[in-house]
Amino acid sequence: MSTFRFAIMGAGNIAHQFCDAVTLVEDCEVSAIASKDLGRAQKFAEECSVAHAYDNYEQMLIEEKPDCVYIAVTPNDHFRLTMLCLEHRVPVLCEKAMFTNSAEAKAVFEKAEKDQTFVMEAMWSRFLPAVNQAKKWAAEGKIGRLEALQGRIGFLAPEGADNRYHSPLLCGGAATDITVYAYEIATWLVNEPVRKTYAAANLDQTGVDLTDQVTVKFEHVLADLVTSFAAPMGNSMVIYGREGRIELPDPHYASKCFLYGADGMLKEEFTDTTTQKGFTYEIEETIRCVRAKKTESPVVPHATTIACAELFDQIQAAKKVNYRNTRNGGTG
Repeated sequence: MSTFRFAIMGAGNIAHQFCDAVTLVEDCEVSAIASKDLGRAQKFAEECSVAHAYDNYEQMLIEEKPDCVYIAVTPNDHFRLTMLCLEHRVPVLCEKAMFTNSAEAKAVFEKAEKDQTFVMEAMWSRFLPAVNQAKKWAAEGKIGRLEALQGRIGFLAPEGADNRYHSPLLCGGAATDITVYAYEIATWLVNEPVRKTYAAANLDQTGVDLTDQVTVKFEHVLADLVTSFAAPMGNSMVIYGREGRIELPDPHYASKCFLYGADGMLKEEFTDTTTQKGFTYEIEETIRCVRAKKTESPVVPHATTIACAELFDQIQAAKKVNYRNTRNGGTG
């Protein structure tokens, strides 16, 4: 089988991690890198043994004709670059959060379906063995009927309006950086339809969301998710059932999970001893789907990315209410 050729848009740290993971996948390579800064692209190409470097994204698409593009820029440019790839009928694997609102998500996936071109959000956590072991325990009824889920992801982000965490121009904020993890992992673990979501947000001095609180009402399960750039929260996700609980430490990069009985005693534990680079799973899934001429993956389907983007709509609305209340002295 011919070598599967990725091209990358964006030359930051996440692109380096992706490139490293590609080297572990059989019959796969990164053949080109593009950045707005040619010097940066050339340096990336030299460091990662990539054949071609560009400072023009469209030129790379035209000249390279890659099998897929991995988009690794900040979220503010995900929509534009994804649409650019689709205009050239090039499949896309785009970093999370793939979109900042539901209008962008729906427009992209409508075009992807119309043109029969594969597109997937790079939610690598859904592929991790520890996450899927927790999902399997829950599906097997190891803790009985599921009742509740609690998720916490938080850390102290570098301050300053010029970094990606706090910059409105780069679509910074907790939502697109870590709330996306909490929501898309929770909806993967709980195999029930979502009936309703509620969101609230606190803002930082730049106006982006610093801390998010999201409630997800599934068919039977109630999930409480809190994410923050302002507090080291002891990252974890816990699923509670009538006969015990499942704990998933560091859910967005999990390597372990634990199963407890109703008596609080540990019954089973799982440690991932096989994963070398977590990105390999989404890379392999992308190759499989593109070669099978699919437009989406069952692991990260379009509907999941749209639902998360709709949650971002709610968080944006909550931010506006928060801003009005602040200007009115807290009176609404």
